[in-house]
Amino acid sequence: MLSGRLGLDKVEPRYRGFLRSAMIEISAGIYISPQLNRDARDRMWEVITHWHQTLNRGTVIMIWRDKAASGNIGSRVLGDTVKQFCDVDGFLLTRIEK
Repeated sequence: MLSGRLGLDKVEPRYRGFLRSAMIEISAGIYISPQLNRDARDRMWEVITHWHQTLNRGTVIMIWRDKAASGNIGSRVLGDTVKQFCDVDGFLLTRIEK
């Protein structure tokens, strides 16, 4: 089971270089890590959040396995996205905002 996944859209190249140092880019803007622990994930998110607040551009979505969260998936989002996660009777679904 993968412990971390991260997706990027319309962000500066610095994000990609930073993520390549700890994760595998399996497709353009999609990064995975089979053994990303909580501390590494939190530190990574801290750096990405700082950049996003400074540059105010693009979208970053991070998901990971979290047994305490709805659908067993924890998530964090920066930027604008038309899709939002929602819990429906214990199932995690995405809702498209129009």
